[in-house]
Amino acid sequence: EMVHVAAEMERQGMKLPLLIGGATTSRTHTAVKVAPAYSGPVTHVMDASRAVGVAGELLSPERREAFIRTTREDYNQQREQYLARSDNKQYLPLIAARANALAIDWKKGETYAPKKPGSHVLHQYPIAELRNYIDWTPFFQTWELAGRYPAILDDTVVGVEARKLLADAHTMLDRIVAEQWLEARAVFGLYPAARIGDDVAVYTNEDRNIELTRFPMLRQQNLKAPGQPNLCLADFVAPEESGIPDYIGAFAVTTGIGIEAHLEHFERDHDDYHAILLKALADRLAEAFAERLHQRVRTEFWGYAEEGHLTIEDLVRERYQGIRPAAGYPACPDHTGKRHIFDLLEAEATTGITLTESMAMYPTAAVSGWYLAHPESRYFGLGKIGKDQVEDYAVRNGLAIAEAEKWLKPNLNYRP
Repeated sequence: EMVHVAAEMERQGMKLPLLIGGATTSRTHTAVKVAPAYSGPVTHVMDASRAVGVAGELLSPERREAFIRTTREDYNQQREQYLARSDNKQYLPLIAARANALAIDWKKGETYAPKKPGSHVLHQYPIAELRNYIDWTPFFQTWELAGRYPAILDDTVVGVEARKLLADAHTMLDRIVAEQWLEARAVFGLYPAARIGDDVAVYTNEDRNIELTRFPMLRQQNLKAPGQPNLCLADFVAPEESGIPDYIGAFAVTTGIGIEAHLEHFERDHDDYHAILLKALADRLAEAFAERLHQRVRTEFWGYAEEGHLTIEDLVRERYQGIRPAAGYPACPDHTGKRHIFDLLEAEATTGITLTESMAMYPTAAVSGWYLAHPESRYFGLGKIGKDQVEDYAVRNGLAIAEAEKWLKPNLNYRP
């Protein structure tokens, strides 16, 4: 979207400086992806507090041109270094990458019939339960306090502020629970499934003769060391031709229902601190809900695991069987996969979560994805892919090639 905005500014002949910032951005990303799309000044800003200094340079009649020239020279060097590294990487044709798929011995019987198949809807899930599953480390990162929880609380540099922030968070969580500021909702489903090529087909029944939907997945194409497979999420589902019954899950959760009224209250009072604190806590609760629900799916609804007592640290470090990858994340970076999930689950009607045209979830305190149960299932990064896969994927996903390239732009090993 940032590249698209930059290209639109160029198309409209704008000269306004473009400042790029935020947690998911970097100087290299700005230099390689955004700056080439716009002839006006483009600058990466580490955080909002530093935007003032950058804006001052760009507004100064004496310093503006030197600042723009220096920044462009720096970004040109960054881009050349990045492209030089990229040119050294080798990629396989899609057919060869598929031939090097993960080889699983499906006859070992490591597929599991769900104990409670089909779709399930949960409303008014207890926030008091979810707060016990919060991973606090990303919460502190939201406030740019570096360190892992709980060690950060005793850090010699940020420990005092971290403890104050955590105390404020628990005070607000007490109010969220007692006064029911937020409602947690979820929908999830467990369905018969089979791998067909790089797709996962989802069926209405155990006969697997009527398809509900298909999830098109993407496969790594970078040249691997001998013995290392080119992974695809579909690899973790038993192939149709094996005749072995397998399953897949999908889910969508939110803890953001009702947040707007409280944010408006804080914003009317110009209380930015508590507005940001509430947003951060809602996000952490959504991730906690995803964690807790996955645990219940593994042990209760799908029921393929008996985990005993896992600590929050165990859950954060994924010391359990199965994964819950999300559309838009490294293994499947195409955000349009959310639409397949939402349509299957009827998530908008059942939870109130909606998708924007850019596939962002609203309320933003929301998480969605798939459940995969095979013991060999694991997270991975897709990396760069070739035009042959993009063209194949566009057909499988019902997209025009240009549309597929738009969604997959960060992962293309060619320039569209």
